[in-house]
Amino acid sequence: MSSKTVIIALSAGLLGAIGMYGAQQSGMLGGSASSMSSSESTEKKVLYWVAPMDPNFRSDNPGKSPMGMDLIPVYEGQENNDDDSGAIKIKPSVVNNIGVRTASVERLDLSRNIETVGYLDYDESKIQQVHVRSDGWIEKLAVKSVGERVKRGQLLFEYYSPDLANAQAEYLQALQTGRKGLIAASAERLRALDFGRPQINALRKDRKIQRLVKVRAPQDGVVSSMNVRDGMYITQKKSTFTLADLSSVWLLADVFEDQAQAVEVGQEARMNLSYAPGKHWEGKVEYIYPTLDAKARTLKVRLKFDNPNEELKPNMYAKVSISGVGKDDVLTVPREAVIRSGKRDRLILSLGEGRFKSVEVISGIEANQRIEIKKGISENDTVVTSGQFLIDSEASLSASIQRLSDTDESTEGEESKPAPSTMAKVNTLMADHGMVNLTHEPIPEIGWPAMTMDFKLLHDASLEGLKENGSVHITLAQDEEGMWGISKIMAMAGPKIEAYGEGVINNVSVENGIINMKHAPIPEIGWPEMEMDFVKLGDFDIAALKAGDQIRFGLSKDAEGMYGLGSVEVLEEGSGQ
Repeated sequence: MSSKTVIIALSAGLLGAIGMYGAQQSGMLGGSASSMSSSESTEKKVLYWVAPMDPNFRSDNPGKSPMGMDLIPVYEGQENNDDDSGAIKIKPSVVNNIGVRTASVERLDLSRNIETVGYLDYDESKIQQVHVRSDGWIEKLAVKSVGERVKRGQLLFEYYSPDLANAQAEYLQALQTGRKGLIAASAERLRALDFGRPQINALRKDRKIQRLVKVRAPQDGVVSSMNVRDGMYITQKKSTFTLADLSSVWLLADVFEDQAQAVEVGQEARMNLSYAPGKHWEGKVEYIYPTLDAKARTLKVRLKFDNPNEELKPNMYAKVSISGVGKDDVLTVPREAVIRSGKRDRLILSLGEGRFKSVEVISGIEANQRIEIKKGISENDTVVTSGQFLIDSEASLSASIQRLSDTDESTEGEESKPAPSTMAKVNTLMADHGMVNLTHEPIPEIGWPAMTMDFKLLHDASLEGLKENGSVHITLAQDEEGMWGISKIMAMAGPKIEAYGEGVINNVSVENGIINMKHAPIPEIGWPEMEMDFVKLGDFDIAALKAGDQIRFGLSKDAEGMYGLGSVEVLEEGSGQ
């Protein structure tokens, strides 16, 4: 049974105990609690009713809470004890069994870092195009290929231009006439054709037409594109060379729509590259693009990084952490303490001496594994951090109540043991025989290792709604002959798939739950072909995957909005090398 499943099940149990206590207080479970409520109601007037798990929910009449539980009456004299309304008391042994952990509410400065990925590109402010100002033919090409490094003033090529030859001849004729106006006009025409002042001075001195014109590099850099070859005819309209200075580079990254407001120009950022583990580069946000990608729902951000040693190469894949807009001196709790139920956020307060209380809170920004709490708690409170509590239905509450409560007065004082339970994968459904074949995780309560086997359905357990290859949570019980069977079985919903893609696995890290792969473009979210790491989010057997496997995968989002693997299907097995 995975640790995550244990925490979720026990956490649901804690909230179930809260509901149990509330039901006992309202007299719904009979016995002494009922007679006490009856006696008390004859002596004191009922002021209002509150929900067992939400003392802020009040009603003038008895009834059900939003969670379907009976409301608790508040009598005269109890209205000043609102701080303990809805609180429950759990025996220390039960607290220990369900692994309750607590943490203090802390007032901290939160800085919301944005983790994303992107590609390096040329710094476009340092790119220069090389054009000629007169048509002609290349006769001597000095730089032969893309990628060559050039220095400012280095010869790129020499070419013959009839227009330049004629302009030189006109200038020499003007010199012979001695007419200053004509000489100046002829020199100006040469300069318009990109014939430099040193070349004009040489022409004046030698009185000899330069048949071939030299074209030199206007800056240091590398040749990023080249559109000429020896003997080629070139025109003014066409670029001959593109030179890029790599002393600085751009990183083009995408941030999700809900993170956009946390990004500002000038924010510092830290970049890491897979080819240089442990090394990082510092840069800043230089520009935030004004439009959102309609398909991926992401905003493009441009960052600039200095590159004095030219270690950073265009088109490299990079991970970047942007120091987002933060808040100072705010109340915070550990991330795992917050119970997210869709419409509201809640915390379980530890009141001391085994007493606990569920409170509704308003959360804020999240950073460094902590969440800002805007309303609902104070600085001196202590919260339970044993996990996120998931309540699927009233049935899960009832099951938790049965595990945590001493319902049999004859066994009062004895510790009730929770029924063995674990996660499993459905292999074969045998509804006609009341059986199911499962591959389950270890069940330490009865000393079973992980294995594949047939189970008989006991009591009211049903296979309705289950699918083969689906993930389920099972609870075991023994039949009359002492054989273990399934008393409860519940389908587990997997993460929502946002997009599908295909790729080839490079490496699998089972212990870290990470798969590195090279995948094809994913147009649904605007991703090009690239190589990257993915975190396992879905319920699939990562240990069965290996390098070289060709897979089809589904992308899901984690709590921070980052993409991970929600599903994986092997299309063609690799060699594992």
